[in-house]
Amino acid sequence: MSIGSRVLNGIERIGNKLPDPVFLFLWFILALVILSLVGAGLGWQSVNPVTGDLLQARSLLAPENLEKLFIEMPKTLAAFPPLGIVLTVVYGAAIAERAGLFTTAFRGMLLNAPRFILTPVVAVTGMVSHHASDASYVVVIPLAAVIFAAAGRHPLAGLAAGFAAVSGGFAGNLFPGASDALILGITEPAARLIDPNYSVTIAGNWFFSIGMVVVFTPIIWFLTDAVIEPRLKKRSPIEIEGPKADEKVPLTPAEKRGLGFAGLTLLGMVALWTLILLIPGSPFIDTEADANTRLNPLYQSLVAFFAILFFLAGAAYGVGAGTVKSHRDLVVMMRDGIAQMAPYIVLAFFAAHFVAMFNWSGLGPILAVSGAEYLKGVALPTPALLVAVVLVSCFFDLFIGSASAKWSALAPIVVPMFMLLGISPEMTTAAYRMGDSVTNIATPLMSYFPLILTFAQRWDPRFGLGSLLSTMLPYAGVFLIAGLTMVGTWVALDLPLGPGVGVHYEPPPIQTAPVATPAP
Repeated sequence: MSIGSRVLNGIERIGNKLPDPVFLFLWFILALVILSLVGAGLGWQSVNPVTGDLLQARSLLAPENLEKLFIEMPKTLAAFPPLGIVLTVVYGAAIAERAGLFTTAFRGMLLNAPRFILTPVVAVTGMVSHHASDASYVVVIPLAAVIFAAAGRHPLAGLAAGFAAVSGGFAGNLFPGASDALILGITEPAARLIDPNYSVTIAGNWFFSIGMVVVFTPIIWFLTDAVIEPRLKKRSPIEIEGPKADEKVPLTPAEKRGLGFAGLTLLGMVALWTLILLIPGSPFIDTEADANTRLNPLYQSLVAFFAILFFLAGAAYGVGAGTVKSHRDLVVMMRDGIAQMAPYIVLAFFAAHFVAMFNWSGLGPILAVSGAEYLKGVALPTPALLVAVVLVSCFFDLFIGSASAKWSALAPIVVPMFMLLGISPEMTTAAYRMGDSVTNIATPLMSYFPLILTFAQRWDPRFGLGSLLSTMLPYAGVFLIAGLTMVGTWVALDLPLGPGVGVHYEPPPIQTAPVATPAP
């Protein structure tokens, strides 16, 4: 057995022994309680360099913390920022997904692509398809294989390109969506451990996500056409058994009509939002704020904008395509969409309490300040710090598939620490998301890996786990190199990560109370 196979087998064995993320958080909470007892007993403390406040470790078994835990348990869950943001977006996205808008739009993009640019179209479609949640795995990837076969190309090359885009480019997109709301929603409470007034919006990584699409698309194009497809043709020179090209079903008149209705709705929503932005006294503009923050209300409204857009565009498509017969269908679709979020809601309960208890213990800011002081002493450049975040994220992604579970555990330490080193929470989040994406396609522990293998075996029954891994590893390796380069370049050029969001964080001046003058 080769060294590579042994490494992969070892990763699989270790990963299979890890408990469910829910129980991981239970273990994290137990460890946090013990650490808080030690910290409080030893008198751990520090000074918040942003606010000037004295930070002291507090035992989670202290009466006031036990009171918060049991009396405020419902409030702790309800106040978990990602929960409300994600559910709000899902209400709209569920309509667009279940009415068929997302699926039809992605089919249309792939069906009409010329043979020469088929690979980049698959790449862009795969990364944009994250708005369709899990539908991107079960629609875009197998459809890419069918479209490649219909174009006279190797179907497994299409499947590989689709998998690389959907999963390896998971953080890439052209517009913010539910995944942005989820991850950046976790970032905000972590940032507020240092700066209580810090605000993170759904658009905090928007430009970075577009950058990933721009960088990863030519990589997928080159690797698929120049490396993966020639290798697959050599490996399988005989005619491959599996689905035939007649599965390439064109869009029906009803589907085209639905897309037309959805397109008009999109234009109407953009026009309406623009009009509200331009009218005097617009609620989207804070006229009393400085130039850097006056548009914050607009950015914060994007959650509502995308939720309403997905709802109206999905409903318009459904009416045009005939998949929505009455308002009751819309209610059922929303209900089904929320039902699909049940695993996340269960996880959110434990993640919310871990984040809250970390805050109550006071350990997060203390560890962040101490870690920042140590890193300042080491004097590592900013790109090197963020490269470390990417690599740590890559490593954990080999064992734990849930991006939100990993970030909920890492953010309360990493985000404040890097803020104290002058790195914005959004930049730290972008580095984490890059690492979390690129190795998705290189681990059998990724939840959809067995499904992709099943899709591949429909075309070639001999295509096994090792075949899929060996096909995807070139993408993962080049993605990692490109991701590290992209993060370093973003910092070096000080590029904006999103509207009004930069690489660096400048803490506000410490507010000190005026010294009273003694009376004569």
